[in-house]
Amino acid sequence: MNKLRQTMLVALAVLLAAVFLLPLIWMLSTSLKNDFEALAGQMNFIPKKPTLDNYIQGLNGDLMNVPIMRWIMNSLSVGMIGTAIVLLIDSMAAYALARLSDMPFRKTLFSMFIASLMIPGVLTFLPMYMEFNGLGLINTYAALVLPYTAGAFGVFLLYQFFISFPKEIEEAARIDGANKWQIYARILLPASVSIMVTLGIFTFMGIYNDFVWPLYATTSPEMRTITAGIALMSQGSYTQAYGKLMAMTTIATLPVLIIFIAGQRSFVKAITQSAVK
Repeated sequence: MNKLRQTMLVALAVLLAAVFLLPLIWMLSTSLKNDFEALAGQMNFIPKKPTLDNYIQGLNGDLMNVPIMRWIMNSLSVGMIGTAIVLLIDSMAAYALARLSDMPFRKTLFSMFIASLMIPGVLTFLPMYMEFNGLGLINTYAALVLPYTAGAFGVFLLYQFFISFPKEIEEAARIDGANKWQIYARILLPASVSIMVTLGIFTFMGIYNDFVWPLYATTSPEMRTITAGIALMSQGSYTQAYGKLMAMTTIATLPVLIIFIAGQRSFVKAITQSAVK
């Protein structure tokens, strides 16, 4: 009975993996086809005549008026800068809410953070756009970075870790003469590396994959991110150039995939620590 149950679970896992991997395999297969074969729409995962021309043309900038590499650099720059700022601000806010007992209105502020998680982002989209437009920041890197510089999810995640951190270690540091900043920078941050890496992965993926805000916050082709750029390609001259679109989508997917694989160990460690606590 146990073997039958284990076999069924394995089969279910394989089925779920196939469901998630099938679109990726189809994307990679189509990117290796020429436009005529890709447009034919035949259900064949193995191209008849595999070609790398779609990748070569995209990376060399041969596609007409499409600065692919500039879009990728924009996405990577905005993602890394935004992630760094989120980790700094969210960790300081979580530390203040979790460990500074003399902070006024601490519980009220934390409740407001939690309540903000229930507000759909679409409700703040128009006011945020009007604010950035009024400040003259539309079509600038500031408009791409600033909306991501803090998030209630990161504060909540780090708060749960900081609140469970042993008080004895903090008290020992205070006896040794450490102030609040030293406890934050030298004790809590090194202890929360796995949680910080997890938050960094989620934040970078969210910023890198965001589509709606970069689409409306930028007006010139040079300021586009890769997600907004590919979307415009699919509606412009490359509407039926499926091979080129899939090649660009594959290239756009690689940075997120590499970062997730590199941080997978810390991601699993963070989940394990949270479960134990």
